[in-house]
Amino acid sequence: MAETIENGPKIPFPRKRVTKAVAREELALLEAAYPDAVTELTYDSPFTLLIAVVLSAQCTDARVNLTTPHLFAKYPTPAALGSAAQDDVEAIVKSCGFFRTKAKNIIAAAAAIATQHDGEVPRDRDALEALPGVGRKTASVVMSVVFEDAAFAVDTHVFRVSKRLGLTLGTTPLAVERDVVKLVAEDKLRHAHHWLILHGRAICKAQSPQCSRCPVATICPSAPIVRRVSAKRHAKKKRSVVKVVSLGTQMRARINR
Repeated sequence: MAETIENGPKIPFPRKRVTKAVAREELALLEAAYPDAVTELTYDSPFTLLIAVVLSAQCTDARVNLTTPHLFAKYPTPAALGSAAQDDVEAIVKSCGFFRTKAKNIIAAAAAIATQHDGEVPRDRDALEALPGVGRKTASVVMSVVFEDAAFAVDTHVFRVSKRLGLTLGTTPLAVERDVVKLVAEDKLRHAHHWLILHGRAICKAQSPQCSRCPVATICPSAPIVRRVSAKRHAKKKRSVVKVVSLGTQMRARINR
């Protein structure tokens, strides 16, 4: 698996893990860079956070934050949302993408919370993951954020940044999770997700990582990889420009004959 840089050559992930000492130094640098890192989703209860996380799949937190106030104004409780009409919920969450599936899932999840858990979001992981539309990542976010449990959620940003830093060679979210949790103290585990996700959004972007601004660049195994890929991209672009100029010169020569 690889990420692309500005739609150019692919950026391969490192083939080796960094040492535990380097990994822990990388994480310490990220902790220092994002000391107040918290979820960017707006919520006021375990229920509203759970629904917001489900809606955030393949969607920005900013867009979800624009959507949930309307959703919860109309359906403020699990019982209310659980008995809502599918079409009505779809109309509200349409801008979040995959709106039919998301609407179906949040209605079913709310109904399950209302009928099976007395209207309270369960704290147990197995019970959380049994809710419609709730996978391990969503359960981990809820557990770590509102219940303050030692849980580590792996989303797209966390997956990418963990691999670029050489913290893991895992090819699945669960494999990445298992590797990273071994490197983080239990009392900091629920914060580590936010260090990595904020870094992935601000600097270690999928298509154009900003290594020149990165606090981890001096020890990150991906920094030299990105430099090589960038050099290849610029060389290719330069060759293309030279070719265009050459063709233009030849065309003008023909015209002037």
